Amino acid sequence: MDFGISGKVAMVAAASKGIGLATAKLLAAEGCHVSICARNEEILEHAAAEISPETRSYCVDVSDPEDLAWWVEQTVADLGAPAILVTNTGGPPAGNFTQMTDEQWKEGFDGTLMNVVRLVRLVAPNMQSAGFGRIVHVTSLVAKEPSPVLPISSTFRAGLMALTRLQSTELAQHGVTVNCVLPGHTLTDRQRHLAEIRAQKEGISPEDALAKQGADTPIGRLATPEEIGAAITFLCSVPAAYITGVNLLVDGGVTKGIA
Repeated sequence: MDFGISGKVAMVAAASKGIGLATAKLLAAEGCHVSICARNEEILEHAAAEISPETRSYCVDVSDPEDLAWWVEQTVADLGAPAILVTNTGGPPAGNFTQMTDEQWKEGFDGTLMNVVRLVRLVAPNMQSAGFGRIVHVTSLVAKEPSPVLPISSTFRAGLMALTRLQSTELAQHGVTVNCVLPGHTLTDRQRHLAEIRAQKEGISPEDALAKQGADTPIGRLATPEEIGAAITFLCSVPAAYITGVNLLVDGGVTKGIA
């Protein structure tokens, strides 16, 4: 299938590793001109070299509105106006609800929800003018099944599902689709960190905790970042033009709810 996005500019946030990096690689393989951001400059430069020789990388904190504005400005100057935006971020801190501080909630708000509001506000006008745009928000299955050890993430990612519907309704008439991908348990640094927390509680090794997490999934294993990236990349394609406002679970069947 021809995804029809060769030559288009794609911005992928938090793309120095994990799902963001896998997605950036897949978009580059489709012929996109890719702009990535992350906070660690050294890791970021290494990631850009992995993606393609033409990939542009920018050191950005997605919770900082000035950084986000600068990233969009530099991308437009260096590559052109983005036709594709993949919002992505590291997860807020883990812990029980009673352990979370006001400061952690505020940081989670900026890093998990407001960065999405700000980025879409920055890129949407050019997409509307061009009559084409693909926006995909990367969140988590905890948006549908809240986790007791991820109260901040569960709260704001649930809100992001509503925001996705609102953005998609407003932008659809301009040829811009907005969708949300909710990854399940995926073998990333974040998953390894959560496995360490579970291992301490259960008195097992982190490796055993990861294996148990995979075994508890109907498919029987953890996802790879590339499998999540494949779903994201399809939603960025021309053939996906009639899919918008969707909150897509890519979780190996682990989520129990119907809605």
